[in-house]
Amino acid sequence: MEILKKLPEKIRTIKNVDKIVVRFSGDSGDGMQLTGMQFTDTAALAGNDISTFPDYPSEIRAPIGTVAGVSGFQVHFGSTEIYTAGDSFDVLVAMNAAALKVDLPRLKKGGIIIANLQGFDKKNLMLAQYPEGVNPLEDNSLENYIVHEVDITKHTKECLADSGLGIKDIERSKNMFVLGLLFWKFDKTLDNTIQFIKEKFSKKPEIADANIKVLKAGWNYGDSAEIFTTQFKIAPAKLPSGTYRNITGNHAAAIGLIAASEKSGLPLFLGSYPITPATDILHDLSKYKSNGVKTFQAEDEIAAICSSIGASYTGSLAVTTTSGPGMSLKTEALGLAAMLETPLVVIDVQRGGPSTGLPTKTEQSDLLMAMHGRHGEAPLPVLATSSPSDCFETVYEACKIAVEHMTPVIVLSDGYIANGSEPWRFPAEKDLASINVKFLNEANGPDGKVLPYKRDENFVRPWIKPGTKSLEHRIGGLEKENETGNVSYNAKNHEIMTKLRADKVKHIQNFIPPAKVDNGNERGKLLVLGWGSTYGAIKTAVKEAIDEGFDVAHIHLRYINPLPKNLGWLLFRFEKVLIPEMNSGQLLQLIRGEFLIPATGLSKVQGLPFTTAEIKERIIRMS
Repeated sequence: MEILKKLPEKIRTIKNVDKIVVRFSGDSGDGMQLTGMQFTDTAALAGNDISTFPDYPSEIRAPIGTVAGVSGFQVHFGSTEIYTAGDSFDVLVAMNAAALKVDLPRLKKGGIIIANLQGFDKKNLMLAQYPEGVNPLEDNSLENYIVHEVDITKHTKECLADSGLGIKDIERSKNMFVLGLLFWKFDKTLDNTIQFIKEKFSKKPEIADANIKVLKAGWNYGDSAEIFTTQFKIAPAKLPSGTYRNITGNHAAAIGLIAASEKSGLPLFLGSYPITPATDILHDLSKYKSNGVKTFQAEDEIAAICSSIGASYTGSLAVTTTSGPGMSLKTEALGLAAMLETPLVVIDVQRGGPSTGLPTKTEQSDLLMAMHGRHGEAPLPVLATSSPSDCFETVYEACKIAVEHMTPVIVLSDGYIANGSEPWRFPAEKDLASINVKFLNEANGPDGKVLPYKRDENFVRPWIKPGTKSLEHRIGGLEKENETGNVSYNAKNHEIMTKLRADKVKHIQNFIPPAKVDNGNERGKLLVLGWGSTYGAIKTAVKEAIDEGFDVAHIHLRYINPLPKNLGWLLFRFEKVLIPEMNSGQLLQLIRGEFLIPATGLSKVQGLPFTTAEIKERIIRMS
C-alpha cells in the first residue's frame, strides 16, 4: 500500500490497551452503520473479542442535522472477554454538532473526539439547537477531552476532485475517510474493507475506486497529520480455540434454522411479513434457495403465520418471524397451531411498544404476551436468546422442541440482540444435537383405525403427512375428541384435552437442562436472575461485584416456559433475588407467582439496554 512519509518515531506514541469503546455518530445518511460494521468485522478478523450496539432512528431518512436524526454505531473491542457494547465511550466520531450533543454525555473524561469541521457550521449548530453564537469546538466546553478537528468533508472532496463523480456521490464517501483514519488510529488493516468495497460495487467500478481512494486517504491522513501522534494497539483476545466469524443475532437465527432443517431432514419454510427489527431473518434466508429453503413474503402477518401452519401440516420445518405488533396479529392463528398441535417456530424480535412505539429501539416487553397472549387455555414453550451468537443455539433448540414435541414454540429475541454482533465459534455438524422426526406411516389404532391424537409417553401426538395412504384424518380448529380427533363439544372431553395439551408443555421440563449459576456460588446473599439481552450487563456487573468482595451470583434463563426443574431449589438458596428487565417487571411477576418469593425488580423502559453501572449499583445497594 502506498502511504505518505511517516512521522519520526520519536514523535509517534504506541499505546497498548486491553479494550476500547468507539462510537461512530452522525446523520442517517452519513453511513455510520456501514462504517461501524466494517470496523467491527476488521477487529473481529484481527482476533479481538467484540460487542456492538447499532443505534439509529426509525425514519428511513431522519431530519438532517437534528438531534432526532442522529444515527450511532458503538463497538467495544479488546483482548479480554467482552460482554457489552460499553457503558461509555473512549472515542467519539462526531460528524456534526447534533451527534456531539447527543453522545457527549457518555464520553469518558479525557476521551477522544474526532469532529468533522463542516458539521459544525452555523446551519448545523442551529439545527442541533445550540444557543446562537455557541460553538462547542470554540468555547472551551470540551477542555476535558482530546479534540481533533478534521475537515473530513473537505478532504474527501479534494481526494475525489478528478474522479468525475457528482457532488452527492463524493460526499457519500466521507464515511470511508473516517474509517481509514480509525483503522490507522487502532493499527488495523484496510484489506478486508477494500475487498468488501470491490464486491459491493462490482458493477460500479468508479464508485468502488472512489471509496477505496478515500479510505486510503483517511489512513494516510492519520499517518501524516501532526495532530495524530498516538496509535492504539490491542492484542487478539484469548478465546477458546475454534473457527470464528462475526455474526449478528438475526443472521445467527437464520443459520440456526438452516442447521435444524439439515439436521432434521425437513425442508425449511419461512412465512414472514417484513417488520423492524425482524426483517433481516427473511432477507438472510431468501439467499439460501440452493439449500432448499423456501421463503414467502406474505401480504400481512396473518397470512404469514397461516402459510407456515400449512407448511407444517405438509411436513416442513415451519417458521414465522415478527416483532411486537405482528405478534399481536398472529395470536389467533397461533391458537389454531396450538389446537392442531403442529410444529411451528415463532421468532419475536421485540422492540419498544406499544403500537408502532419505538421500532428501532430495544425492549423485553412481549414476555407476558408470549406466555399468555392467546384466547383459551393454550400454553406454549417459550425460549429466550441472550446474545447475538446465542441466537443460533436457542433457535436450533426451539426447532428441536417443536418437532419432537409437536407444538408451536415461541423464541424471544430483541432489537439489541438482533442488530448487535459478536464473534461466534460455529460448531461442526457432528456437535449438534440430533432432531428426531417421526411421521406416522401406518394405522396406530385397533382394526386399522387412525388415531391422530393418540399420544405417546411424552403426551406427543403423531405427525401425519397429508396424502399418506390409508391415514386420512380430520384436522381443524374445533376441539378434538381425545385420540380420534373427531370434532367434540363434550364438556369433559374439552377439559381432558386442555389438560393434555398443558401437560405436554410441562413435560418438556424433562428434556431441557437444569438451570445453573453463570457466576458465583449456588448459595449466598444475593442472586441476580435474568433473561434475554440483559445477559452481558448482568454478567459484567456480577463479575465486578464478586471481584470487589460482594456475595452475589447470576443465573440466566433460556427456558421460560417450562422453567427448569431445579430453578426453585436454586432460588430458595439465596436471601434475596434481583430481576433486571427492560420492561415493567414481567419475569418478576412470573417468578413471584410460581415460587412465592419476594423477588425485587429492576426495570428500565427507555428503548436502551442496561448499563453495567446501573445493575452494579443495585447489587451494591442490596448486598
